[in-house]
Amino acid sequence: MIFNLRYAAILTLLLIVSTSLYAQEDDNTLAPKYSNEFLQIGVGAKALGLGNAVVAGVDDVTAGYWNPAGLTQVDNNLEFALMHSEYFAGIAKYDYLGIAHKIDDRSAIGFSALRFGVDDIPNTTQLINNEGNIDYDRITLFTAADYAFLFSYARKTDIEGLDLGGTAKIVHRRAGDFARAWGFGLDFGMQYRPSEKWAFGAILRDATSTFNAWIFNLDTDMTEVFLQTGNEIPENGLELTLPRLIIAGRYKYDIGQKGIYTALEVNAAVTTDGRRNTLVQSNFVSLDPVVGLEIGYQELVSLRFGVNNFQYLTNFDATQYLTFQPNLGLGISLKGVNLEYAFTNIQSTETEALFSHVISLKFGFKEKFNKK
Repeated sequence: MIFNLRYAAILTLLLIVSTSLYAQEDDNTLAPKYSNEFLQIGVGAKALGLGNAVVAGVDDVTAGYWNPAGLTQVDNNLEFALMHSEYFAGIAKYDYLGIAHKIDDRSAIGFSALRFGVDDIPNTTQLINNEGNIDYDRITLFTAADYAFLFSYARKTDIEGLDLGGTAKIVHRRAGDFARAWGFGLDFGMQYRPSEKWAFGAILRDATSTFNAWIFNLDTDMTEVFLQTGNEIPENGLELTLPRLIIAGRYKYDIGQKGIYTALEVNAAVTTDGRRNTLVQSNFVSLDPVVGLEIGYQELVSLRFGVNNFQYLTNFDATQYLTFQPNLGLGISLKGVNLEYAFTNIQSTETEALFSHVISLKFGFKEKFNKK
């Protein structure tokens, strides 16, 4: 029983340090279908309330994450955004910081920092002492966390309404002292606004593929248990996140002369890394659509609705049915300060309802600090 307990602890740790399933190629290059998924969650309660349908219309500091071309639309000389959310009953925490700076009338830069992590995880790999007895004092705590740092630049082109942008991102993933990885990738985005009503956008994420170089640090005892239980010992290697193209269109309509408006945006993520569980799927290409609707009054108060995460689930009788994730949001703007709220990750089961509350804050400074 003691050995079974130890094996269970080691296997649990293996699940943590092997943060994604992957296929081993002949050249030892890792090309998983799902990699760096924490970068797909999204930032800003406004976007999350819209179901992440913002690639065409994003025009604030969060554009550094969603579509760097949108940074040219930032009104403030300096703009900040903060967000905090929790998942799995508060076990996992997700935080975001964004900064945007208007260089001139044609260009802007941005910086984004993200962290998704689980803290205070019990490390039971040393639970059993050298005499074969369980010693709870040998339990220590560690953190498994993913970090990303995004550096963005955007510029208006000579074509009226066409803006281009790019983001260089550095990724760091860590599971205590057992495993760590550093990665690098590039995103390229564009926005085209032919009129005040219409906006189109596209972003190619991980355009050159994002490379994560993993290093594992397992002691001798853990290695022996891996061998005794028939598990492969994790080896240092390279993990790739393949490109993903998101195309988007947005239409904004002003209702009368009272400052009331509606804005509808549709995004579609296109992947070519094999069949995914999306609304449109094939062995060659998969298409994952999202839809967001915003109703507001003079940019002061906004209600948001979004639908995303279309998936097919299988019943016990092997029949399939389509599910989706609804999202709700509310935004309030007062004297340059925007408070955003999203009620997202709404999912009902036979025994419980799952949801997340997301709150974000955005504020900016119109003038340069050194201006007299």
